[in-house]
Amino acid sequence: EALHLAHLMSSHGYFFPIDDHMLTVKADGTFYRFQTPYFWPSNCWEPENTDYAVYLCKRTMQNKTRLELADYEAENLARLQKMFSRKWEFIFMQAEAQAKVDKKRDKLERKVLDSQERAFWDVHRPVPGCVNTTEIDIKKACRMNKPIKSAKHMQCAVPGGRISPSVSEGDLNAPLEALKQEIEKLKSRLDRRNVKISKVSESYLSYFEQYQEYDPFISTPEPSNPWISDSTDFWELEKQTKDIPARRVRRWAFS
Repeated sequence: EALHLAHLMSSHGYFFPIDDHMLTVKADGTFYRFQTPYFWPSNCWEPENTDYAVYLCKRTMQNKTRLELADYEAENLARLQKMFSRKWEFIFMQAEAQAKVDKKRDKLERKVLDSQERAFWDVHRPVPGCVNTTEIDIKKACRMNKPIKSAKHMQCAVPGGRISPSVSEGDLNAPLEALKQEIEKLKSRLDRRNVKISKVSESYLSYFEQYQEYDPFISTPEPSNPWISDSTDFWELEKQTKDIPARRVRRWAFS
């Protein structure tokens, strides 16, 4: 039981074998290392393929036997390079920058961090044939999202047959008035006119284009507006003019 529990913890990446990609615990002299809390799966990691591509690309830049890509990793790198051909230059630059930062670290620290990062990707991109512990079982996901059918609802008889299991207990006990209100609300939604955003924007534009000549904030009036400035020329001109200004007549035509 202890070995089985240790195997489960290792398969989730909480500790890992130093010299092996297989996240299992064996009853032999294999050495193991604890994973740093930053890479724990409890942090809900969801690494993307671009992150994996940067990691594999960085591994190819380091001339270390322990960092050589395994066959399946080399295949994954070729597949990712084909997938991200347009942005591969950006991925390569990221990998190069990370490799430069790693070179500045202490030799022992760099060795530990390399093994921890490798173990992280062994969890999220496991060796072919190993179980991916980060994936959710499809049957369990279906059970979680499936509504529970109440036996009480299934037994409620109504004219025309049994009631739908999707009907809740509150709906069964709802008064008639509440149902009528719900029907009226749904009818009003059907009667409501829906206009596309493009049509609304066009109508707004045409409105402001038509009124911009008469808007003092957009077009400066001549003479100036007496309510804003100290000049009363506008009112004096209105007194002297006997005929109605053509500008005002044009506005009356569409207002």
